[in-house]
Amino acid sequence: MMKFLVFISLFLVGCQRTRAEVFTSIGQMTDLLYTEKELVQSLRDYIKAEESKLAAVKSWANKLDALTRVSTSDPEGYLAHPVNAYKLMKRLNTEWSELESLVLQNPSDGFISNMSVHRQYFPDEEDQTGAAKALMRLQDTYQLDSEAFSKGMLPGVHSNAVLTVDDCFDMGKTAYNDADYYHAVLWFQQALKQLDDGEEAVVSKADILDYLSYSVYQMGDLPRAIELTRRLVAIDPNHQRAGGNLRYFEQLLMKQLRESNQDYQPPSEEPIQLGTYNRPKDHLPEREAYEALCRGEGLQLTEARRSRLFCRYHDGKKSPRLLLKPIKEEDEWDSPHIVRYLNILSDQEIEKIKELAKPRLARATVRDPKTGVLTTAPYRVSKSAWLEGEDDPVVDKVNQRIEDITGLTVETAELLQVANYGVGGQYEPHYDFSRKDEPDAFKRLGTGNRMATFLNYMSDVEAGGATVFPDFGAAIWPRKGTAVFWYNLFRSGEGDYRTRHAACPVLVGSKWVSNKWIHERGQEFRRPCGLTEVD
Repeated sequence: MMKFLVFISLFLVGCQRTRAEVFTSIGQMTDLLYTEKELVQSLRDYIKAEESKLAAVKSWANKLDALTRVSTSDPEGYLAHPVNAYKLMKRLNTEWSELESLVLQNPSDGFISNMSVHRQYFPDEEDQTGAAKALMRLQDTYQLDSEAFSKGMLPGVHSNAVLTVDDCFDMGKTAYNDADYYHAVLWFQQALKQLDDGEEAVVSKADILDYLSYSVYQMGDLPRAIELTRRLVAIDPNHQRAGGNLRYFEQLLMKQLRESNQDYQPPSEEPIQLGTYNRPKDHLPEREAYEALCRGEGLQLTEARRSRLFCRYHDGKKSPRLLLKPIKEEDEWDSPHIVRYLNILSDQEIEKIKELAKPRLARATVRDPKTGVLTTAPYRVSKSAWLEGEDDPVVDKVNQRIEDITGLTVETAELLQVANYGVGGQYEPHYDFSRKDEPDAFKRLGTGNRMATFLNYMSDVEAGGATVFPDFGAAIWPRKGTAVFWYNLFRSGEGDYRTRHAACPVLVGSKWVSNKWIHERGQEFRRPCGLTEVD
C-alpha cells in the first residue's frame, strides 16, 4: 500500500500540467464532476482488488501460522512423517514462490491507467489559484465575510458546501503569496477561529498565527500583530521567526508612538472581520459604485424615471417576419435607451447553441488598447466561443431574428459570441466600442466601430450576474430567453460613454449569454446620421 501511495505521489508530481483555465467556465467544469465520479469508481475497484489480495495473503498467513506452531513444537517428530517432509519441500520450493508472486501483484495498474487518461483534463495550479481569487472577488463584491463562505451561507442559498480549517488556510496562503494581505488576514483569521472552536486540521495553530501576525503587520496594525505574535511565542517558544518578529514589532511600535507623541493603545478585542481594515484601492475608479449596483444598491431608477418606461409589441419597423407575431419589448432605461425583448430564444435553441459552443469554449480575451492584440485579462473571467451561421440553422435563424428586431443588417456584424462564466465569473466595467485612443481596434474587420450590442441571456442565475451601468446607476438581471439591446454610438458615430457597463460576478449558478456586436458599415440608410454630435 505504501508503495502504491508513493507511486501515486510521484505520478501526480511528474505529470505535465496543461494550461487548462478550467475555472473560467462552469459549463466545462461540469465535465470534471463526471470524471471525478469515474475515478472514484476506479478507486473502489482498486480497493476491492487490494482487499481481495490482502484476504488471500491473510489466509496464507493463518494457515502457515497454525502449521508452524505444530511443526516447531517437535521438529524431528514432525519431519519423521514422510508426508510432512515432502510438504515442507513443496511449500518452500513452490508455494512460497506463489505467495511471493501474489504479494508482488499490483492492483493499482488499472487505477493508474485511468488517472493517466483523465489527468490531462485536470485543473492545474492556475485554476486553483483562480478559483480562490474568485471567492475573494465574490467576498468583496457582495460584502460576504469569510465565515459566511466557510459555512456555505450565501444569500438565498442553503448548501452543505463548507470550508475546513485547512481550506481557509490555503485561501489565506493564496492571497499571501500574491502580497494581498487584506484577504490573507480575513482567511487566516477564519482558519484560526475554526481551529479555536475545536475543528480538527492538518495545519497547526502556530503556522496560522505565523502567517496571520505578519499579514496583520503588513496591514499596519502593529498592536494586534504584537498580540498575535505573543500567542505564537507562547505556543512555540523556539519558533525560528516569532522571537525576532516580536522584538522588531515592539521596537517599531515604540518608535511610532514616540514620533507621534501618543500613548500606547492596546489592540481591539473585537475579532478581525470584514470591515476591520480598509480594502486597498485598485485600478478601477468606479469600483464602489459598480459593486454596489451588483448588490442591487445605488440604483437610480427613480419614480419619475420609472414613469417614462413602457412595454409594447415590437414589429421591427414592419418586418414581414414579425408582423403576425411581434416581439414583446420592455424599456429597461430611458436615456440611453436600453430595451429588453422577451421570448427571444426557446429552450431548444438555447440548448443547441450551448451544444455547439461547448467544445469550442476558450478563455475570453480583451483587446489590448496599445497593441490591438487579443489577450486574457483578470478583469474578464469567462470562456467564449464564436459561432457562424453555417454552423447550424439555429445560429442562422438567431442572426436573422436579431436583424429583424433591430432593423440593422448583421452582414457586417461580428459572429455570434457565446460566453459561459466560471467561478466568480465577471467582466469589469468596459466599453464595447473603440475609443479615439484606439483607432485601429477594428481596422482588421473593415466594418467600422461597434454601433450596437444585442445580448441574449441563455440562463437564469440564482444570485449575482447582473449587467450594470455604473455611469447612470442601472442594473439588468439575467432572465433566460430574453435579450437586451442598446446603441454604443450616437447617430453621429461618436461613442456614447454612458454605455460603459459590466457583467457582475456570478455568486451562485451558471451564466450563459450570447451576443451580437453590430458594426457601422451597412447601416447608413438603416440608421442615418443625426444633425448634432449627440443625436
